[in-house]
Amino acid sequence: MANGLASMHADEFLQPQWMLPLRDLAATDRLARIVAEELRPGDLVTLSGDLGAGKTTLARALIRALTGDPDMEVPSPTFTIVQTYDGLRGPVVHADFYRLGGGGELVELGWDELTEDAVSLVEWPERAGDDLKAEWLDIRLDLVPGSGAEARVASLTGSGAFEGRLLRLKAFQTIVERSGWVESVRTPMSGDASVIRSYERLVKRNGETALLMISPPRPMGPPVRRGKPYTTIAKLAETVHAFVAVDKGLRALGFSAPHIYGEDLETGLLILEDLGAEPVVDANGPIPDRYAEATRVLARLHGRNLPHVLPVADGVDHALPPYDLEALLIEVELLADWYVPHIVGTQLSGSARAEFVNIWSEVLSEVVNGPVTWTLRDYHSPNLIWLPEREGLQRVGLIDFQDAVLGPASYDVASLLQDARVTVPADLELKLIGLYARDRRAADPGFDVAGFARSYAIMGAQRATKILGIFARLDRRDGKPHYLKHLPRIETYLARNLAHPFLGRLRGWYESYLPRLVPAQDPPAQDASPHDPPAP
Repeated sequence: MANGLASMHADEFLQPQWMLPLRDLAATDRLARIVAEELRPGDLVTLSGDLGAGKTTLARALIRALTGDPDMEVPSPTFTIVQTYDGLRGPVVHADFYRLGGGGELVELGWDELTEDAVSLVEWPERAGDDLKAEWLDIRLDLVPGSGAEARVASLTGSGAFEGRLLRLKAFQTIVERSGWVESVRTPMSGDASVIRSYERLVKRNGETALLMISPPRPMGPPVRRGKPYTTIAKLAETVHAFVAVDKGLRALGFSAPHIYGEDLETGLLILEDLGAEPVVDANGPIPDRYAEATRVLARLHGRNLPHVLPVADGVDHALPPYDLEALLIEVELLADWYVPHIVGTQLSGSARAEFVNIWSEVLSEVVNGPVTWTLRDYHSPNLIWLPEREGLQRVGLIDFQDAVLGPASYDVASLLQDARVTVPADLELKLIGLYARDRRAADPGFDVAGFARSYAIMGAQRATKILGIFARLDRRDGKPHYLKHLPRIETYLARNLAHPFLGRLRGWYESYLPRLVPAQDPPAQDASPHDPPAP
């Protein structure tokens, strides 16, 4: 183990990242609850300190918190070495290595198998030498002379991934204390497609709830083009600053983005208003009146004169990046990188790929050189919450916009009306495009309906092409095969967009190299590309 446990408190070891006074047993119990809410199966917590420092007392409090049983009997494992418990999120293993002769004895205990999917609490961890996990949270307890028998100082230190987790845990305690959520209980929530962002629900004793967004700074990926990583080229948010800026901007315009109760921008923690979970879809698909309101939200937003730079905090601003040709192209190339080899089962030749990029460059110049607005980029059913207690357009809650850019208005309209996860019937799509066009024309008689319809087909095709690649990547790279069930729907959307006359050359490329994505003949009328919306 790096910086092995046998010498973990040597002078050269990392200094504690968090030190807490524990004046009494109540403070020890509170620390146990704070730590227990952070722990997940597979985590290792080492409990260090001299004899009588209170390691077993803290372990007992941790086990009671992890099992949800405040009255559980927790005997010391000094003689049994290992005790196991059924926790709320999986097994809990409590070990005391005081009598251990060395790390080699862990094999006889079956330690690796016993703790693989368990939260492990280990007293006297240094007796195991360097044979425990390379990532752990250490809690060292030291007596405070002259301060009473129960007074301790807890020094928390994280190793490996726990270093960042511990810093976020410390920041979390600070912001909940400042924002009035200190007594809330943390409950994990199912995540989205993001590999760096997660959410938890905070619940107070009175039932009031909030959401905790955990969005640490995005790590820099490997360079893929001209020394820049994919995320930089595609203009994906690297810190939580982008979310805060757009959130404040939307609320200033009167839209229902969540209020921010507390924030730590450095670690990427936000406590957000819980907008609930009432969707804009049901078992039959889109709920038409809710989709109509979501469409009107976009028409209202796109009709405003919007700033390009938004405030984040005092003295800190966020400039919305342009959705430029480089970003749009690297996204469509995901089709060639992931969908073609892993779904179609072939490879594009160098000439076919070059032709693909050249045609897309020509097509996208139409929107890159056109007017821009706030493109929220993830404006679709999973990120829209219906708020029936509010009035008008405020009934549409917005929750996912950290990757917002300056781009064409048509992108978010296509994102909504060609939802990747829910089939939007072509007739409803056409009706709502007409609704959008009428609202835009009512606010601006000069609104170019035909130009918008052309832009809609372009960005719908770009988005469908990109998502085919993303969902193939989520399956192959990230082990999330459930996204593959949506591919037929997205393929249908792509064919619908390619029916627009402006995209004739692009459609020809797909017919030549990926004929499965376009029918041999134009789609029937009811599935036709909606490039002629009803006249406003």
